[in-house]
Amino acid sequence: MRELSARLHDRLRASGRRLTPQRQLILEVLEASSKHLDANALYGLVKARDPDISLATIYRTLAVFTEMGLVREHRLGEKHSLYEAVPDEPHYHFTCLGCGKVIEFDTPLVGRIEQELREQEGVSVTSTYLYMSGFCTRCQSESGKSRDRAKRQVLE
Repeated sequence: MRELSARLHDRLRASGRRLTPQRQLILEVLEASSKHLDANALYGLVKARDPDISLATIYRTLAVFTEMGLVREHRLGEKHSLYEAVPDEPHYHFTCLGCGKVIEFDTPLVGRIEQELREQEGVSVTSTYLYMSGFCTRCQSESGKSRDRAKRQVLE
């Protein structure tokens, strides 16, 4: 927790902003979450620890943290934004179109693609975003069962 406070304090100070207890709490909650949170879910978790915080503070802080690179905003197949604290290691997302499940994964292939691009084109890659969608194994299985039932009904 002390490391988070120091890092957050340094980043905010470098951008000319203050470290407020609300900002620190919001980042703590994001970093502790195992899920991607929308602003309302984040608000509920933060409000449980600080009843005086407002939803407007959550939105303003998310905008500041996103601009500073502390938080990443995702859509992940949703109509609204989901947020996560920027992880130490890169990861990517697969979203099931059936149930909405989000699977985080890492692959060395992305690093190799970045390296190849740097070598071939001389560019400097500062960020990479990979998003995949499809159907998870459960939804594929359920879809297959539905197709089998439909075929049986046609044959009968």
